[in-house]
Amino acid sequence: MNSFGFALPGRVMFGRGEAQKAPGLIRSCGARGVLVHGADAGRAAWLVQALRGEGAEVLTLACGSEPTLSMLEDALAQAKGFRPDWVAGLGGGAALDLGKALAGLIPAPGGIMDHLEVVGRGLPLAAAPLPYIALPTTAGTGAEATRNAVIGLPEHGRKVSIRDERMLPRIAIVDPALTDNCPQAVTLASGLDAIAQVIEPYLSARATPFTDALVRPVIAPGLRALARLMQAEDADARDALAWTSLCGGIALANGGLGAVHGLAGVIGGVTPAAHGAICGALLGPVLDMNRRLVADKARIDEVCGLISGVLGGSAADAPRTLFEWTRDRGLPGLEAQGLSRAQHASVAEASLSSSSMKGNPAVPTIDELQAVMLAAS
Repeated sequence: MNSFGFALPGRVMFGRGEAQKAPGLIRSCGARGVLVHGADAGRAAWLVQALRGEGAEVLTLACGSEPTLSMLEDALAQAKGFRPDWVAGLGGGAALDLGKALAGLIPAPGGIMDHLEVVGRGLPLAAAPLPYIALPTTAGTGAEATRNAVIGLPEHGRKVSIRDERMLPRIAIVDPALTDNCPQAVTLASGLDAIAQVIEPYLSARATPFTDALVRPVIAPGLRALARLMQAEDADARDALAWTSLCGGIALANGGLGAVHGLAGVIGGVTPAAHGAICGALLGPVLDMNRRLVADKARIDEVCGLISGVLGGSAADAPRTLFEWTRDRGLPGLEAQGLSRAQHASVAEASLSSSSMKGNPAVPTIDELQAVMLAAS
């Protein structure tokens, strides 16, 4: 067995009702803090009120879309002036990433570009981040368990990360009740991201026994839970999908991803499409490409068998079955999400340098990646 290591949030709390412990845990990190929430401030009111009831001074910042550099600059200016002791994020992956970036950058002496990968200097943080507490309200990105924050740079046509192992949350509180009654379209897109993030680490060239143990058992239950939620609201399915998302977040932080996320990071920089929707459109076509390219097909055949066991059809047809299932549930293809065919070549070329692509089990060509995007359109 090869050597491997893994890094985790300082503390992970999972289960219904766990969010009610958040105010006291957050307050124990200090008297002043920043709470980043999604577009609807009302969904965060319970936590703001509880924190203030604990005697905390709270600055609230809204994150209404996937964070961009300009959004981060504005939020950082406000947060630094507040001089917080901690940062908390309550929301989907966008809010969690913005909060994580703030926790890392508030104490940092340099500028944002010092720490952005690809378009910046990609330097590690020069100071330890503030304590960060993450409470996801969607089951998708697993950002509550990762060591990076994804930031969009529309002028560069890219999404890139600020990355440092110390950016792992101090506390990750995954309460599936916070995801109850999430709109079906959001559930589908974010849920497909969660499924991609347990499949890709299992197929990754960087997979380890630790990541295998996390993701292999949740691929079929996660997909089954998502299928159930496309039919009706179901608390057990919400629980299973939240667990899948958490396992995927831990696994991707320790074992890497693949071509789905390698392409998605670039596509998200040149279109307004949501990250989960991009990943959902790409997952079936990327599985099909990798099955053709990899020499040892044992793992990918196993994954295809798990998919067919949930969605029906044969294992041989599983990538197509998954793609058609997503379309039948209303997920738009890449073209409808804003990616033109004229952009395929440049997106494919840029994706080859992404950190996610380095985990793909085979090395695709630009032509093969263009074929994937065409199939996902």
